[in-house]
Amino acid sequence: MLTVERISVMNMENAIRGARNPMNSWARMDSFYDEKGNFILGENDLALAHRLAAAGSDHRKFLRQIFVTMDITAPLYWWKEFDTYKVGTVANSCSTMHKIQAKPFTRDDFSHDRMSDAALAVLDSVIAFLEERRQTFCETKDKGAWADMIQLLPSSYRQLRTVTMNYEVLINIYYARRNHKLTEWHTLCDAIKTLPYANELILIKAEKTEE
Repeated sequence: MLTVERISVMNMENAIRGARNPMNSWARMDSFYDEKGNFILGENDLALAHRLAAAGSDHRKFLRQIFVTMDITAPLYWWKEFDTYKVGTVANSCSTMHKIQAKPFTRDDFSHDRMSDAALAVLDSVIAFLEERRQTFCETKDKGAWADMIQLLPSSYRQLRTVTMNYEVLINIYYARRNHKLTEWHTLCDAIKTLPYANELILIKAEKTEE
């Protein structure tokens, strides 16, 4: 279970202007802002951007200057894989250290959409114990109860992080993870496909065989 919310794309105007620096071709810029304040790539700029994007990482440096921020809520087992992408990403997460006791534990705090009935029964028993430990900590501030919560917390626990990346990182993510066995990656890849000019700037590699 993964959700993507509050997507913002920034700095596209500066990025495309920088893409024209090597050939001093700024006079050919034809992009503009529409009445809603959205930046629209003109025909000339879009053609250049697509050509550079498809030419490989050495030629598409401008994509590293198109920034994307999104709120991702995902289980800890997925975040462990996402943390592979250290270069070109920044993330601020909700803190389990400081706020794990802030609200009651429920099933919705955990990814459980693919669990069997037997696994759900185990999860429910863990949730019940975590909730008892949480209430004990809130009432007594007992450090042992807090340690029980932290050390027993399942990897299916869902954490919110606000993540900033760039289009080059998203190319790497999309083609490395679009056929991954974790369906959470599919959800993120579907969100990537909705970004402005994703077809021209991100989905630019030849089709690959499934992993």
